[in-house]
Amino acid sequence: MKRRTTLQVLASAAAATLGSPALYAQTRQKVTLMLNWYTYSEHAPFYLGRERGLYEAEGIDIEIQEGRGSGPTVQAVAANSVQFGYADTGAVVRAAARGAPIRSIGVMLQTSPMAVISLAEKNITKPEDIRGKVIATTPGDALSQIWPLFLRKTGIRESEFRTVAGDAQTKLNAVINGQADALLGFLMDQGIRITDATKKPTSHIAFHQYGVNLVATGVIAHRDTLQRQPELANRFMRATTQAALQTERSPEAAIDAMLKLNPKSGQRDSLIAGLNLTIPLWRTPETRNLPPFRMSTKTGNDTLDMLVEWGGLEAAQRGRFEDYFTLAHLPS
Repeated sequence: MKRRTTLQVLASAAAATLGSPALYAQTRQKVTLMLNWYTYSEHAPFYLGRERGLYEAEGIDIEIQEGRGSGPTVQAVAANSVQFGYADTGAVVRAAARGAPIRSIGVMLQTSPMAVISLAEKNITKPEDIRGKVIATTPGDALSQIWPLFLRKTGIRESEFRTVAGDAQTKLNAVINGQADALLGFLMDQGIRITDATKKPTSHIAFHQYGVNLVATGVIAHRDTLQRQPELANRFMRATTQAALQTERSPEAAIDAMLKLNPKSGQRDSLIAGLNLTIPLWRTPETRNLPPFRMSTKTGNDTLDMLVEWGGLEAAQRGRFEDYFTLAHLPS
């Protein structure tokens, strides 16, 4: 008998926690999930879960709404306009610290996707290659706030390169059109778009490889939902965890499901490449043998420390993992 892989064991365990479709068939509840942005490869598990009936099996009739940034998604969840959101953890923590009644119930990207991204022909593959180059940034976004820490960790001075500023599309165009050598972006997103536009390969320098790891996107809910309807959150995260496990087994199927439900998501091959870059970010060394979304307390508190130092969070929030994150609604 062949030994089962860790992934197969996780998938089997998660499947065992799913409720029977018959159990919830008569009581399906309409639920809206608002994404952090327009649909791209990172969101594929939600679409696979919908297409394969994993949410339906948990008594959930899911509607997936595209977002316009993590800020509006956080606001929508805080206002109880939608039951669940998928948003950047930094935005979630900062809003919650200011009193927004929200909480993270599962972090998908536990390893930071932040990176310096360039065309491979530029030969920017390590921090010292940044010297003398032009880097495109978007002032005020999460990347630009953490960028000074990356520079400090790698010993690069701001005087050793030049920056050009613009919004997300302007930044992308600057690299595509040769007005900048590289940009600050997410390694599974902007790099794919540059390749689609130029038909040329890209390279990246990942922040997390140099000790800069700020957990990224995850699922959030209103505190009232978690208090009054905890079973809904349990069922939602069971289905979403199973969808993520099935996505790990077959990224192509997840992208096909996403394109079936949202044909304008992008080009199939590029989306598959983006998803294959995303999946390794789902875990850290502490959680490598656990199902997706189960972030460690250490990783959460490390993120709070980084937000205190670089993200405008008050020092009193250090070590307060339970104020912002909960693992209670994840399948055991």
